[in-house]
Amino acid sequence: MTIDSQIPAQGIQESFGSKGLTAGGTAGNERLTAATGTLLIVLLAVIGVTIVRLGPLLSVHLFVGLVLIPIVGLKLASTGYRFMRYYTANTVYRERGAPPILLRLSAPVVVASTIAVLASGVALLLIGPDSSGTLRLLHKASFFVWVAFMALHVLGHLPDIQKVFLTRSEGRVEYNHLAGGGSGRIIALTSAVIAGVVLAIVLIPHFTAWTNFEAFRHHH
Repeated sequence: MTIDSQIPAQGIQESFGSKGLTAGGTAGNERLTAATGTLLIVLLAVIGVTIVRLGPLLSVHLFVGLVLIPIVGLKLASTGYRFMRYYTANTVYRERGAPPILLRLSAPVVVASTIAVLASGVALLLIGPDSSGTLRLLHKASFFVWVAFMALHVLGHLPDIQKVFLTRSEGRVEYNHLAGGGSGRIIALTSAVIAGVVLAIVLIPHFTAWTNFEAFRHHH
């Protein structure tokens, strides 16, 4: 079955959109979610490596953790928009079907753990290691919960990620070509990355207290 045959005729225009930065409809939303998810997979892999060698890679851990914040926000916004449109009975989003059950079940935990891990991480960075105590335990616990459920969430979007890489073939309408608003998605994703990098650069002076603390701890 071709992609376009899965959408009723009256929904094609709104599903894929036409022109403009916010065009694309459901297909554009899926592409943005998939692209953001793919970037998160890469960044989470980097975070995973830093955890294995947190002492020497603490600065990388802190920097990438800050870069993640706007990107995670964009990911939650794109998936949240789909949920909202579906559960407010938007015709086209209803025709595209319900979000995967895995996403619906994991969404509340993903949102709660995301807020917990990012907020506690920024708080720890700002207050320094001397008064971290309970906050460090909260950050560690929420981080492991977040990684586990974010992984499930990304797995639930694998079909969308696959669609991003579909190419034109005989008898099939190219999914990527139909999803309008490509420039808008590029701007949104690029802006999230830039915002994260700027945030990390601004907060680099706060890294010193933690890197010195880890260096002292590993030598005593």
